[in-house]
Amino acid sequence: MSATTGFELPTRRGLFFGGEWHAPLGGSEMTVNPATQESLGPVAVANKEDVDLAVKAAHEAFKSWRLVKPIERARLLRELAAKVRDRADEFAWLDSLNCGNPIKEMARDAVIAAAQIEYFAGLVHETKGDTVPMGDGVLNYTLREPLGVVARIVAYNHPLMFLASKLAPVVAAGNTVILKPPAQAPLSGYLLAELVSEVFPPGVINIISGDRECGEALVAHPLVRKAALIGSTATGAAILKGAADKIMPVTLELGGKNPLVICGDADLDKAIQGAVSGMNFLWAGQSCGSTSRLFVHRSVYERVLSSMKRLIAEQHKCGMPTDPETTMGCLISKPQFDKVMGFIESARAEGARLICGGGPPDDPALAKGWFVEPTVFADVTPEMRLFREEVFGPVLAVIPWDDEETLLEQINSVEYGLTASIWTKDLARAHRLAGRVESGFVWINYVSSHFIGAEFGGYKKSGMGREEGLSELLSYTQTKNVHVSLT
Repeated sequence: MSATTGFELPTRRGLFFGGEWHAPLGGSEMTVNPATQESLGPVAVANKEDVDLAVKAAHEAFKSWRLVKPIERARLLRELAAKVRDRADEFAWLDSLNCGNPIKEMARDAVIAAAQIEYFAGLVHETKGDTVPMGDGVLNYTLREPLGVVARIVAYNHPLMFLASKLAPVVAAGNTVILKPPAQAPLSGYLLAELVSEVFPPGVINIISGDRECGEALVAHPLVRKAALIGSTATGAAILKGAADKIMPVTLELGGKNPLVICGDADLDKAIQGAVSGMNFLWAGQSCGSTSRLFVHRSVYERVLSSMKRLIAEQHKCGMPTDPETTMGCLISKPQFDKVMGFIESARAEGARLICGGGPPDDPALAKGWFVEPTVFADVTPEMRLFREEVFGPVLAVIPWDDEETLLEQINSVEYGLTASIWTKDLARAHRLAGRVESGFVWINYVSSHFIGAEFGGYKKSGMGREEGLSELLSYTQTKNVHVSLT
Protein backbone atom coordinates (compact mmCIF):
# COMPACT_ATOMS: atom_id res chain seq x y z
CA MET A 1 0.00 0.00 0.00
CA SER A 2 1.20 3.51 -0.79
CA ALA A 3 1.85 5.41 2.43
CA THR A 4 0.79 8.69 0.84
CA THR A 5 -2.28 7.65 -1.16
CA GLY A 6 -3.58 4.57 0.64
CA PHE A 7 -3.93 2.77 -2.69
CA GLU A 8 -2.67 -0.74 -3.36
CA LEU A 9 -1.23 -2.33 -6.46
CA PRO A 10 -3.62 -4.78 -8.14
CA THR A 11 -3.52 -8.25 -6.64
CA ARG A 12 -5.35 -9.93 -9.51
CA ARG A 13 -2.98 -9.90 -12.46
CA GLY A 14 -4.14 -12.73 -14.65
CA LEU A 15 -6.05 -12.64 -17.90
CA PHE A 16 -9.63 -11.44 -17.62
CA PHE A 17 -11.98 -13.06 -20.11
CA GLY A 18 -15.36 -14.73 -20.00
CA GLY A 19 -16.07 -12.85 -16.78
CA GLU A 20 -13.33 -14.68 -14.87
CA TRP A 21 -9.63 -14.41 -14.11
CA HIS A 22 -7.33 -16.99 -15.68
CA ALA A 23 -3.70 -17.88 -15.08
CA PRO A 24 -1.75 -17.09 -18.26
CA LEU A 25 -0.44 -20.06 -20.19
CA GLY A 26 2.18 -17.69 -21.57
CA GLY A 27 3.60 -17.02 -18.11
CA SER A 28 4.45 -13.63 -16.66
CA GLU A 29 7.12 -10.95 -16.65
CA MET A 30 8.02 -8.10 -14.33
CA THR A 31 6.79 -4.56 -14.84
CA VAL A 32 8.71 -1.60 -13.44
CA ASN A 33 8.38 2.04 -12.51
CA PRO A 34 10.27 3.84 -15.32
CA ALA A 35 11.11 6.74 -13.01
CA THR A 36 12.93 4.58 -10.45
CA GLN A 37 13.40 1.11 -12.01
CA GLU A 38 11.66 -0.35 -8.95
CA SER A 39 9.72 -3.53 -9.59
CA LEU A 40 5.94 -3.27 -9.56
CA GLY A 41 5.56 -7.04 -9.63
CA PRO A 42 4.63 -9.64 -12.24
CA VAL A 43 2.12 -9.12 -15.04
CA ALA A 44 0.44 -11.72 -17.22
CA VAL A 45 1.73 -12.41 -20.71
CA ALA A 46 -0.88 -13.98 -22.97
CA ASN A 47 0.35 -16.37 -25.65
CA LYS A 48 -1.47 -17.67 -28.72
CA GLU A 49 -3.35 -20.32 -26.72
CA ASP A 50 -4.52 -17.71 -24.19
CA VAL A 51 -5.72 -15.49 -27.01
CA ASP A 52 -7.68 -18.35 -28.53
CA LEU A 53 -9.50 -18.99 -25.26
CA ALA A 54 -10.26 -15.30 -24.79
CA VAL A 55 -11.57 -14.85 -28.32
CA LYS A 56 -13.80 -17.90 -28.02
CA ALA A 57 -15.23 -16.53 -24.77
CA ALA A 58 -15.92 -13.19 -26.42
CA HIS A 59 -17.46 -14.91 -29.43
CA GLU A 60 -19.80 -16.92 -27.22
CA ALA A 61 -20.85 -13.77 -25.35
CA PHE A 62 -21.54 -11.98 -28.63
CA LYS A 63 -24.38 -14.37 -29.42
CA SER A 64 -26.48 -12.90 -26.61
CA TRP A 65 -24.95 -9.43 -26.31
CA ARG A 66 -25.90 -8.48 -29.85
CA LEU A 67 -29.56 -9.04 -28.86
CA VAL A 68 -29.44 -6.82 -25.76
CA LYS A 69 -31.60 -3.73 -26.18
CA PRO A 70 -29.61 -0.59 -26.98
CA ILE A 71 -31.04 1.23 -23.98
CA GLU A 72 -29.69 -1.53 -21.71
CA ARG A 73 -26.27 -1.35 -23.34
CA ALA A 74 -26.31 2.39 -22.68
CA ARG A 75 -27.28 1.87 -19.04
CA LEU A 76 -24.37 -0.49 -18.44
CA LEU A 77 -21.92 1.85 -20.14
CA ARG A 78 -23.04 4.73 -17.94
CA GLU A 79 -22.67 2.57 -14.86
CA LEU A 80 -19.11 1.71 -15.86
CA ALA A 81 -18.36 5.38 -16.57
CA ALA A 82 -19.45 6.30 -13.05
CA LYS A 83 -17.19 3.65 -11.54
CA VAL A 84 -14.20 4.83 -13.59
CA ARG A 85 -14.81 8.42 -12.53
CA ASP A 86 -15.12 7.42 -8.87
CA ARG A 87 -11.73 5.69 -8.99
CA ALA A 88 -9.97 8.44 -10.96
CA ASP A 89 -7.34 9.08 -8.28
CA GLU A 90 -6.50 5.40 -8.00
CA PHE A 91 -6.20 5.02 -11.76
CA ALA A 92 -3.98 8.10 -11.86
CA TRP A 93 -1.68 6.65 -9.21
CA LEU A 94 -1.34 3.36 -11.07
CA ASP A 95 -0.64 4.99 -14.41
CA SER A 96 1.85 7.47 -12.96
CA LEU A 97 3.74 4.58 -11.36
CA ASN A 98 3.66 2.37 -14.42
CA CYS A 99 4.06 4.73 -17.38
CA GLY A 100 5.89 7.69 -15.82
CA ASN A 101 3.41 10.49 -16.53
CA PRO A 102 2.55 13.07 -13.83
CA ILE A 103 -0.19 11.95 -11.47
CA LYS A 104 -2.03 15.26 -11.69
CA GLU A 105 -2.46 14.83 -15.45
CA MET A 106 -3.32 11.15 -15.22
CA ALA A 107 -6.27 12.02 -12.96
CA ARG A 108 -7.73 13.94 -15.90
CA ASP A 109 -7.43 10.83 -18.07
CA ALA A 110 -10.00 8.90 -16.05
CA VAL A 111 -12.43 11.82 -16.20
CA ILE A 112 -11.99 12.11 -19.97
CA ALA A 113 -12.48 8.36 -20.38
CA ALA A 114 -15.69 8.44 -18.36
CA ALA A 115 -17.02 11.29 -20.48
CA GLN A 116 -16.20 9.38 -23.68
CA ILE A 117 -18.02 6.30 -22.39
CA GLU A 118 -21.08 8.42 -21.59
CA TYR A 119 -20.94 10.03 -25.02
CA PHE A 120 -21.12 6.70 -26.80
CA ALA A 121 -23.80 5.49 -24.42
CA GLY A 122 -25.87 8.37 -25.75
CA LEU A 123 -25.33 7.25 -29.36
CA VAL A 124 -26.58 3.68 -29.07
CA HIS A 125 -29.71 4.37 -31.11
CA GLU A 126 -27.70 5.86 -33.98
CA THR A 127 -26.82 2.40 -35.31
CA LYS A 128 -29.88 2.68 -37.51
CA GLY A 129 -30.53 2.00 -41.15
CA ASP A 130 -32.41 3.69 -43.98
CA THR A 131 -35.28 3.03 -46.31
CA VAL A 132 -34.56 3.26 -50.02
CA PRO A 133 -37.39 4.38 -52.36
CA MET A 134 -38.04 1.69 -54.97
CA GLY A 135 -41.58 2.42 -56.15
CA ASP A 136 -44.91 0.71 -55.54
CA GLY A 137 -44.98 -2.86 -54.32
CA VAL A 138 -41.45 -2.83 -52.92
CA LEU A 139 -39.90 -2.15 -49.53
CA ASN A 140 -36.13 -1.77 -49.47
CA TYR A 141 -34.26 -0.98 -46.28
CA THR A 142 -30.85 -1.28 -44.66
CA LEU A 143 -29.83 -2.59 -41.26
CA ARG A 144 -26.69 -1.84 -39.28
CA GLU A 145 -25.51 -4.94 -37.48
CA PRO A 146 -22.55 -5.49 -35.12
CA LEU A 147 -19.42 -7.17 -36.44
CA GLY A 148 -18.69 -9.65 -33.65
CA VAL A 149 -15.46 -9.84 -31.66
CA VAL A 150 -13.28 -6.72 -31.91
CA ALA A 151 -9.64 -6.46 -30.80
CA ARG A 152 -8.47 -3.10 -29.46
CA ILE A 153 -4.74 -2.56 -28.86
CA VAL A 154 -3.66 0.64 -27.12
CA ALA A 155 -0.51 2.64 -26.47
CA TYR A 156 1.39 3.28 -23.25
CA ASN A 157 1.13 7.06 -22.99
CA HIS A 158 -2.48 7.06 -21.69
CA PRO A 159 -3.15 3.46 -20.61
CA LEU A 160 -6.42 3.85 -18.71
CA MET A 161 -7.87 6.59 -20.89
CA PHE A 162 -7.36 4.58 -24.05
CA LEU A 163 -8.57 1.29 -22.58
CA ALA A 164 -11.74 2.68 -21.02
CA SER A 165 -12.77 5.10 -23.73
CA LYS A 166 -12.07 2.79 -26.66
CA LEU A 167 -14.23 -0.06 -25.39
CA ALA A 168 -17.29 2.22 -25.48
CA PRO A 169 -18.11 2.47 -29.21
CA VAL A 170 -17.42 -1.22 -29.69
CA VAL A 171 -19.87 -2.51 -27.10
CA ALA A 172 -22.36 0.31 -27.72
CA ALA A 173 -22.74 -1.02 -31.26
CA GLY A 174 -23.44 -4.54 -29.96
CA ASN A 175 -20.00 -6.11 -30.35
CA THR A 176 -17.84 -7.79 -27.75
CA VAL A 177 -14.29 -6.59 -27.25
CA ILE A 178 -10.87 -7.85 -26.24
CA LEU A 179 -8.69 -5.06 -24.92
CA LYS A 180 -4.91 -5.41 -24.93
CA PRO A 181 -3.26 -2.97 -22.50
CA PRO A 182 0.22 -1.69 -23.33
CA ALA A 183 2.88 -4.27 -22.49
CA GLN A 184 4.94 -1.58 -20.73
CA ALA A 185 2.11 -0.33 -18.49
CA PRO A 186 -0.72 -2.84 -17.94
CA LEU A 187 -1.52 -2.21 -14.26
CA SER A 188 -4.48 0.13 -14.72
CA GLY A 189 -6.00 -2.47 -17.03
CA TYR A 190 -6.30 -4.89 -14.12
CA LEU A 191 -8.25 -2.37 -12.06
CA LEU A 192 -10.49 -1.64 -15.04
CA ALA A 193 -11.18 -5.37 -15.36
CA GLU A 194 -12.36 -5.43 -11.75
CA LEU A 195 -14.86 -2.67 -12.50
CA VAL A 196 -16.01 -4.36 -15.70
CA SER A 197 -16.70 -7.56 -13.77
CA GLU A 198 -19.10 -5.63 -11.52
CA VAL A 199 -21.16 -4.29 -14.43
CA PHE A 200 -21.11 -6.25 -17.68
CA PRO A 201 -22.20 -9.79 -18.51
CA PRO A 202 -19.33 -12.29 -18.79
CA GLY A 203 -17.37 -12.12 -22.02
CA VAL A 204 -18.60 -8.76 -23.29
CA ILE A 205 -15.47 -6.87 -22.23
CA ASN A 206 -12.25 -8.88 -21.90
CA ILE A 207 -8.81 -7.57 -20.95
CA ILE A 208 -5.66 -9.58 -21.64
CA SER A 209 -2.12 -8.28 -21.25
CA GLY A 210 0.76 -9.44 -23.37
CA ASP A 211 3.44 -8.52 -25.83
CA ARG A 212 3.83 -8.83 -29.59
CA GLU A 213 2.73 -12.48 -29.73
CA CYS A 214 -0.54 -11.55 -28.06
CA GLY A 215 -1.24 -8.72 -30.50
CA GLU A 216 -0.38 -10.78 -33.55
CA ALA A 217 -2.56 -13.66 -32.38
CA LEU A 218 -5.51 -11.32 -31.83
CA VAL A 219 -5.25 -9.89 -35.33
CA ALA A 220 -4.83 -13.31 -36.93
CA HIS A 221 -7.62 -15.10 -35.07
CA PRO A 222 -10.43 -16.13 -37.46
CA LEU A 223 -13.17 -15.09 -35.01
CA VAL A 224 -11.86 -11.52 -34.61
CA ARG A 225 -13.85 -9.38 -37.06
CA LYS A 226 -12.05 -6.05 -36.65
CA ALA A 227 -8.86 -4.73 -35.08
CA ALA A 228 -8.13 -1.19 -33.93
CA LEU A 229 -4.81 0.25 -32.79
CA ILE A 230 -3.45 3.33 -31.10
CA GLY A 231 0.27 2.93 -31.58
CA SER A 232 3.28 3.36 -33.81
CA THR A 233 3.19 3.47 -37.59
CA ALA A 234 5.34 0.33 -37.73
CA THR A 235 2.88 -1.59 -35.56
CA GLY A 236 0.00 -0.24 -37.64
CA ALA A 237 1.61 -1.52 -40.82
CA ALA A 238 2.04 -4.96 -39.25
CA ILE A 239 -1.62 -5.05 -38.20
CA LEU A 240 -2.72 -3.94 -41.66
CA LYS A 241 -0.72 -6.74 -43.25
CA GLY A 242 -2.21 -9.28 -40.86
CA ALA A 243 -5.72 -8.00 -41.49
CA ALA A 244 -5.20 -8.23 -45.25
CA ASP A 245 -4.97 -12.01 -45.05
CA LYS A 246 -8.48 -12.07 -43.54
CA ILE A 247 -9.95 -9.14 -45.51
CA MET A 248 -10.69 -7.57 -42.12
CA PRO A 249 -11.35 -3.86 -41.47
CA VAL A 250 -9.03 -1.91 -39.21
CA THR A 251 -8.90 1.48 -37.53
CA LEU A 252 -5.40 2.87 -37.01
CA GLU A 253 -4.41 5.96 -35.02
CA LEU A 254 -0.67 6.17 -35.53
CA GLY A 255 2.30 8.50 -35.36
CA GLY A 256 2.72 12.13 -36.24
CA LYS A 257 5.28 14.77 -37.10
CA ASN A 258 2.87 17.60 -36.62
CA PRO A 259 3.33 21.26 -37.57
CA LEU A 260 2.52 24.33 -35.52
CA VAL A 261 2.67 27.51 -37.60
CA ILE A 262 3.23 30.96 -36.09
CA CYS A 263 2.51 33.72 -38.57
CA GLY A 264 4.03 37.17 -38.29
CA ASP A 265 0.71 38.70 -37.27
CA ALA A 266 -0.13 36.14 -34.55
CA ASP A 267 -0.81 37.06 -30.95
CA LEU A 268 2.69 36.04 -29.93
CA ASP A 269 2.07 35.57 -26.23
CA LYS A 270 -0.72 33.09 -26.94
CA ALA A 271 1.10 31.48 -29.86
CA ILE A 272 4.29 30.89 -27.89
CA GLN A 273 2.33 29.39 -25.02
CA GLY A 274 0.54 27.25 -27.60
CA ALA A 275 3.85 26.04 -28.99
CA VAL A 276 4.99 25.00 -25.51
CA SER A 277 1.67 23.35 -24.65
CA GLY A 278 1.46 21.63 -28.02
CA MET A 279 4.65 19.69 -27.37
CA ASN A 280 2.96 17.84 -24.49
CA PHE A 281 6.06 18.12 -22.31
CA LEU A 282 3.84 17.07 -19.40
CA TRP A 283 4.21 13.46 -20.54
CA ALA A 284 7.69 13.94 -21.97
CA GLY A 285 6.47 14.56 -25.49
CA GLN A 286 5.13 11.02 -25.76
CA SER A 287 2.05 11.93 -27.76
CA CYS A 288 1.23 11.21 -31.38
CA GLY A 289 -0.50 14.60 -31.62
CA SER A 290 2.42 16.66 -30.32
CA THR A 291 3.20 19.63 -32.55
CA SER A 292 6.87 18.72 -32.75
CA ARG A 293 7.71 20.89 -35.79
CA LEU A 294 7.38 24.60 -35.05
CA PHE A 295 7.34 26.82 -38.15
CA VAL A 296 7.94 30.46 -37.14
CA HIS A 297 7.78 33.43 -39.50
CA ARG A 298 11.25 34.89 -39.78
CA SER A 299 10.07 38.34 -38.65
CA VAL A 300 9.38 37.01 -35.13
CA TYR A 301 11.73 34.01 -35.12
CA GLU A 302 14.32 35.03 -32.52
CA ARG A 303 11.70 36.58 -30.25
CA VAL A 304 9.75 33.32 -30.24
CA LEU A 305 12.87 31.30 -29.46
CA SER A 306 13.90 33.43 -26.48
CA SER A 307 10.38 33.59 -25.04
CA MET A 308 9.87 29.87 -25.49
CA LYS A 309 13.09 29.08 -23.65
CA ARG A 310 11.90 31.19 -20.72
CA LEU A 311 8.41 29.66 -20.67
CA ILE A 312 9.70 26.10 -20.77
CA ALA A 313 12.03 26.78 -17.84
CA GLU A 314 9.12 28.25 -15.86
CA GLN A 315 6.53 25.58 -16.66
CA HIS A 316 8.23 22.23 -17.16
CA LYS A 317 10.74 20.58 -14.89
CA CYS A 318 11.32 16.86 -14.66
CA GLY A 319 10.15 15.30 -11.42
CA MET A 320 8.83 12.13 -9.84
CA PRO A 321 5.57 11.21 -11.59
CA THR A 322 3.73 10.49 -8.33
CA ASP A 323 4.48 13.97 -6.97
CA PRO A 324 1.40 16.20 -7.52
CA GLU A 325 3.72 19.16 -8.19
CA THR A 326 5.54 17.45 -11.07
CA THR A 327 5.08 19.13 -14.45
CA MET A 328 7.02 16.66 -16.60
CA GLY A 329 7.43 12.93 -16.28
CA CYS A 330 9.84 10.44 -17.79
CA LEU A 331 10.08 8.27 -20.87
CA ILE A 332 8.59 4.79 -20.72
CA SER A 333 11.74 2.68 -21.09
CA LYS A 334 15.44 2.51 -21.84
CA PRO A 335 14.85 1.73 -25.55
CA GLN A 336 12.72 4.88 -25.81
CA PHE A 337 15.32 6.88 -23.89
CA ASP A 338 18.06 5.66 -26.23
CA LYS A 339 15.93 6.52 -29.26
CA VAL A 340 15.30 10.06 -28.04
CA MET A 341 18.96 10.62 -27.19
CA GLY A 342 19.85 9.33 -30.65
CA PHE A 343 17.70 12.05 -32.21
CA ILE A 344 19.32 14.68 -30.02
CA GLU A 345 22.80 13.57 -31.05
CA SER A 346 21.86 13.47 -34.74
CA ALA A 347 20.40 16.99 -34.55
CA ARG A 348 23.65 18.23 -33.00
CA ALA A 349 25.71 16.46 -35.65
CA GLU A 350 23.59 17.81 -38.50
CA GLY A 351 24.03 21.40 -37.37
CA ALA A 352 20.82 22.30 -35.56
CA ARG A 353 21.14 25.00 -32.88
CA LEU A 354 20.38 23.81 -29.35
CA ILE A 355 18.19 26.30 -27.48
CA CYS A 356 17.55 24.35 -24.27
CA GLY A 357 17.71 20.86 -22.83
CA GLY A 358 19.67 18.24 -24.68
CA GLY A 359 19.87 15.41 -22.16
CA PRO A 360 18.90 14.07 -18.74
CA PRO A 361 18.34 16.54 -15.88
CA ASP A 362 21.16 17.21 -13.45
CA ASP A 363 19.27 15.91 -10.43
CA PRO A 364 20.60 12.91 -8.46
CA ALA A 365 17.07 12.07 -7.31
CA LEU A 366 16.11 11.35 -10.92
CA ALA A 367 19.27 9.51 -11.95
CA LYS A 368 17.67 6.06 -12.13
CA GLY A 369 14.75 7.13 -14.33
CA TRP A 370 14.46 7.65 -18.06
CA PHE A 371 14.23 11.44 -17.87
CA VAL A 372 15.11 13.86 -20.67
CA GLU A 373 14.77 17.61 -20.26
CA PRO A 374 12.54 19.63 -22.61
CA THR A 375 14.74 20.05 -25.66
CA VAL A 376 14.44 22.65 -28.42
CA PHE A 377 16.53 22.81 -31.58
CA ALA A 378 16.41 25.86 -33.87
CA ASP A 379 17.46 26.24 -37.52
CA VAL A 380 16.26 22.74 -38.38
CA THR A 381 16.18 22.02 -42.12
CA PRO A 382 14.16 19.51 -44.17
CA GLU A 383 17.24 17.36 -44.70
CA MET A 384 17.63 16.61 -41.00
CA ARG A 385 16.20 13.50 -39.31
CA LEU A 386 14.61 15.69 -36.67
CA PHE A 387 12.53 17.40 -39.35
CA ARG A 388 11.23 14.19 -40.93
CA GLU A 389 10.97 11.45 -38.30
CA GLU A 390 8.75 11.06 -35.25
CA VAL A 391 10.75 11.21 -32.01
CA PHE A 392 7.93 10.47 -29.53
CA GLY A 393 9.85 12.38 -26.93
CA PRO A 394 10.43 15.93 -25.62
CA VAL A 395 12.35 17.25 -28.63
CA LEU A 396 11.02 20.21 -30.65
CA ALA A 397 12.32 21.22 -34.08
CA VAL A 398 11.99 24.94 -34.95
CA ILE A 399 12.05 26.06 -38.58
CA PRO A 400 11.95 29.64 -39.93
CA TRP A 401 9.67 30.44 -42.88
CA ASP A 402 9.14 33.36 -45.24
CA ASP A 403 6.47 32.52 -47.83
CA GLU A 404 3.35 30.36 -47.67
CA GLU A 405 4.10 28.16 -50.66
CA THR A 406 7.45 27.04 -49.29
CA LEU A 407 5.90 26.67 -45.85
CA LEU A 408 3.17 24.36 -47.14
CA GLU A 409 5.63 22.38 -49.23
CA GLN A 410 7.77 21.74 -46.16
CA ILE A 411 4.82 20.96 -43.90
CA ASN A 412 3.42 18.39 -46.32
CA SER A 413 6.77 16.84 -47.26
CA VAL A 414 6.75 14.27 -44.44
CA GLU A 415 4.93 10.94 -44.48
CA TYR A 416 2.72 11.82 -41.51
CA GLY A 417 -0.45 13.89 -41.30
CA LEU A 418 -2.17 13.69 -37.93
CA THR A 419 -2.58 17.21 -36.49
CA ALA A 420 -1.67 20.81 -37.27
CA SER A 421 -1.98 24.12 -35.42
CA ILE A 422 -2.10 27.55 -37.09
CA TRP A 423 -1.67 30.85 -35.25
CA THR A 424 -2.69 34.07 -37.04
CA LYS A 425 -5.10 37.00 -36.73
CA ASP A 426 -5.85 36.84 -40.47
CA LEU A 427 -9.02 34.77 -40.85
CA ALA A 428 -8.54 34.25 -44.58
CA ARG A 429 -4.99 33.00 -44.07
CA ALA A 430 -6.11 30.71 -41.26
CA HIS A 431 -8.71 28.98 -43.42
CA ARG A 432 -6.39 28.92 -46.44
CA LEU A 433 -3.63 27.16 -44.53
CA ALA A 434 -6.06 24.82 -42.77
CA GLY A 435 -7.41 23.75 -46.14
CA ARG A 436 -3.99 22.97 -47.56
CA VAL A 437 -2.13 21.25 -44.74
CA GLU A 438 -2.29 17.47 -45.10
CA SER A 439 -3.52 16.74 -41.59
CA GLY A 440 -6.65 15.10 -40.27
CA PHE A 441 -7.19 17.46 -37.32
CA VAL A 442 -6.41 21.18 -37.40
CA TRP A 443 -6.53 23.77 -34.62
CA ILE A 444 -6.65 27.50 -35.39
CA ASN A 445 -5.29 29.66 -32.57
CA TYR A 446 -5.55 26.62 -30.34
CA VAL A 447 -3.64 23.41 -29.75
CA SER A 448 -3.59 19.93 -28.22
CA SER A 449 -7.16 19.46 -27.00
CA HIS A 450 -9.60 16.87 -28.26
CA PHE A 451 -13.33 17.57 -28.16
CA ILE A 452 -16.02 14.96 -27.61
CA GLY A 453 -17.87 14.43 -30.87
CA ALA A 454 -15.13 16.06 -32.99
CA GLU A 455 -13.73 13.18 -35.02
CA PHE A 456 -9.99 12.57 -34.75
CA GLY A 457 -7.70 10.74 -37.14
CA GLY A 458 -4.83 11.09 -39.56
CA TYR A 459 -3.84 11.42 -43.18
CA LYS A 460 -1.12 9.36 -44.86
CA LYS A 461 0.92 7.19 -42.47
CA SER A 462 -0.78 8.71 -39.43
CA GLY A 463 -3.59 6.24 -39.78
CA MET A 464 -6.97 5.39 -41.22
CA GLY A 465 -10.48 5.75 -39.88
CA ARG A 466 -11.82 8.30 -37.43
CA GLU A 467 -12.42 8.12 -33.68
CA GLU A 468 -14.20 10.08 -30.95
CA GLY A 469 -17.36 10.71 -32.97
CA LEU A 470 -20.34 9.08 -34.64
CA SER A 471 -18.32 7.54 -37.44
CA GLU A 472 -16.29 5.57 -34.89
CA LEU A 473 -19.48 3.98 -33.58
CA LEU A 474 -20.68 3.18 -37.10
CA SER A 475 -17.29 1.70 -38.02
CA TYR A 476 -18.09 -1.16 -35.66
CA THR A 477 -21.17 -2.09 -37.66
CA GLN A 478 -21.81 -3.65 -41.05
CA THR A 479 -24.67 -2.79 -43.39
CA LYS A 480 -27.20 -5.29 -44.63
CA ASN A 481 -29.75 -4.52 -47.36
CA VAL A 482 -33.19 -6.14 -47.27
CA HIS A 483 -35.42 -6.08 -50.35
CA VAL A 484 -39.08 -7.05 -49.87
CA SER A 485 -41.59 -7.65 -52.63
CA LEU A 486 -45.03 -6.61 -51.39
CA THR A 487 -46.91 -7.98 -54.39
